[in-house]
Amino acid sequence: MRDLPLPLALTARLSPVLVLACAGWALTSGPAASSATEHKSAQRSQDAQSPQDAASAPGPSAAAKTYTTAPAPCTALAGKTITSLVPGAKTAGKEIPSTDRSVRRTCSWNALKGYDYRWLDVTFEIMDSQAEAQKSYTERSTDKSGGGAVPGLGDAAYSVVNLTTEDKQQTREGLVLVRVSNAVVSVDYNGSDFETKKAPGTDEINKGAIKAAREAVAALEDGRQKS
Repeated sequence: MRDLPLPLALTARLSPVLVLACAGWALTSGPAASSATEHKSAQRSQDAQSPQDAASAPGPSAAAKTYTTAPAPCTALAGKTITSLVPGAKTAGKEIPSTDRSVRRTCSWNALKGYDYRWLDVTFEIMDSQAEAQKSYTERSTDKSGGGAVPGLGDAAYSVVNLTTEDKQQTREGLVLVRVSNAVVSVDYNGSDFETKKAPGTDEINKGAIKAAREAVAALEDGRQKS
């Protein structure tokens, strides 16, 4: 078997924003006005919080933050899943360097077996709130148009498959995005055949990406690290 160089596009892959509204009120003279003023002062007194109390009270973001740190991505998938999706790859994978491992972690597996090349990435991203995670999920799924929803996966899931050709070599890439509370899980799975210059079928890539996404979400949700 002869060794074939990987296309440039594949080898270069992953070298990886108080305003206070102040309201005033006009006071009129007379007994009725005085009574109303006293009532309002008492109510403000009861409702007032010290700076320490206000700082310790949980805000909407804190209440919605189900996940506080990104799990280890390289142990999120079962070994048999990795060998099935990326034949010839080491199951340990390789974690991609991150500027903040508590909020974003990615593991990558890739291998060339014969003339078949496969690449799989699994990424966990932890946001400050569910709203922020939903915004990221919506923007990214909209940007990758042409796909569809994946039922029964996380709070929301989207899958899309695209075919690209460079120097007559086809590559088919599947992307699955999943929002789970304040976390976003993404799976990128692609493949090429360097002998035929063709790419794997859409169904193969799509099902493989979804399978990996289901295991990654399970690892996030219940804390299990599969081996």
